[in-house]
Parts: sequence; structure tokens; C-alpha cells
Amino acid sequence: QVQLVESGGDLVQPGGSLRLSCVTSGFTLDNYAITWFRQAPGKEREGISSISRSGAITAYADSVKGRFTISRDNSKNTVYLQMNNLKPEDTAVYYCAKAKTVFTTTLLSGNIDTWGQGTQVTVSS
Repeated sequence: QVQLVESGGDLVQPGGSLRLSCVTSGFTLDNYAITWFRQAPGKEREGISSISRSGAITAYADSVKGRFTISRDNSKNTVYLQMNNLKPEDTAVYYCAKAKTVFTTTLLSGNIDTWGQGTQVTVSS
């Protein structure tokens, strides 16, 4: 059974940092790009960062570029999202997702075939 399980969400003050983890199982992580999405209340789900199978290629939405860093450790079946200089507008449920095979990276939800359950990130003083 293909599974992605996020963790690391928390309440943090503006300017703070968090690292999210996405532990995968049921498939060979090396063969797939992984993307982080987020969804704030009342807003559409947004693709914010994606990483290629080897980790050599990454992509970021403009809203997080320069503040967030995606990485992966295929030996641990885990993908990470390091989030620095967090802002209140980063408050959302964060999801990791497995891309369909053909994509090197993708920020589009239509290119995803499996989603995690999400982890809540709240940025507030």
C-alpha cells in the first residue's frame, strides 16, 4: 500500500523555522518526484516545492523561494521541507505528494497520484 506520512507541523512565531518530514512506504522512492503542497483556509491547494528522483533538480513557488528548501534521503524513504523566516501567510495544512512517473518535478496537483494526510503549520505571535 502506497503511503506518505507527514510530520513536523507546529505553532511557530513569525521569523521562526520548522522542518517537515514526509516518510514514504509501499513504493520505491528513488523512482518518483515528490512535491509539497499547502492549503490555507478558504484557499486552493498550492504546490510550493518539488524535488526530482535523485534530488538534483528542485522547483519552488515564488511565495517560498529563498525561504524554503526541499531535500530527500532515498535511503531513509524520506523527503524534507526546511522552512525558514516563516510568515503568518505560511499558515496552512502542508501535504507531501507522489508525482506521476513521467514528471521530473511538478507543482501541479493534477500531476499527483498519491497524497499524504497533511500536517498543520501555524505561524502566529
